[in-house]
Amino acid sequence: MDHIAPYIKIFGISFDLSIILMLVVTCTVVFVLAMLGTRKASVTNPSKMQNFVEWIVEFVENIIGSSMEKKVGRPFLMLGITLLMFIFVGNMLGLPFAVVTDHEHPAKIFGQEFVSQLTLDEGHAEAVKKGEEYHGASVLWWKSPTANSSVTMGLAAIVILLSHFLGIFRNPRSYFKHYVEPNVAFLPIHLIEQGSKLLTLGLRLFGNIFAGEVMIAVILGLGVWGIPALIVWQGFSIFVGSIQAYIFVMLTMVYISQVMPHDEKH
Repeated sequence: MDHIAPYIKIFGISFDLSIILMLVVTCTVVFVLAMLGTRKASVTNPSKMQNFVEWIVEFVENIIGSSMEKKVGRPFLMLGITLLMFIFVGNMLGLPFAVVTDHEHPAKIFGQEFVSQLTLDEGHAEAVKKGEEYHGASVLWWKSPTANSSVTMGLAAIVILLSHFLGIFRNPRSYFKHYVEPNVAFLPIHLIEQGSKLLTLGLRLFGNIFAGEVMIAVILGLGVWGIPALIVWQGFSIFVGSIQAYIFVMLTMVYISQVMPHDEKH
């Protein structure tokens, strides 16, 4: 049975309830980890969580240091830490399990339908066409928020807009001059480059995490025989999720460094 997303419409705008749920869960997990890591901080006898948080801080500092001078990059430390933790946690949430509810009748939440009669009728017609038995609509609630393109493109848009904001207000002369270097004929190319940054930053993260969750669903379809493959794939997915979080933060710092004043770069 295919899974559908629980969409509701408010004032004509569609909201994916599963993504909202997972974003809240991701933010909560990140907040709790940050609180545990900074609670009762000690210089002489740091806890394991404090050591973990300090390692993350040092890790992000090294990422920033590879793109720009530490003095210039220091204001972006919390941005890097937040992005790294948020994306990593979001990437991991869809790995352990999935929460799915089945509905044979229209279902509502907050007075709005997230499973409509039209959806049920279309699902029934599709099942009859395939010669399969129809058991109602299956709604997927628990998944990685970064497996949704709207989330990853939103994160990418924040990064790109921030880099443009910094370029305009901190280094305006070089920022605008960049678009017509080495001559004005290169303006279209530079504009396309900015659009490609947005697409590659957001779609790279989405593609890797979405593909990983699709593969997990395929392996689960193998039943008992798929358990060994599932264990191996989930281990690989943890590695991929970690790498994608690192790449996103790395590219964020690179894009920011590109718009900072040249005399402050490496």
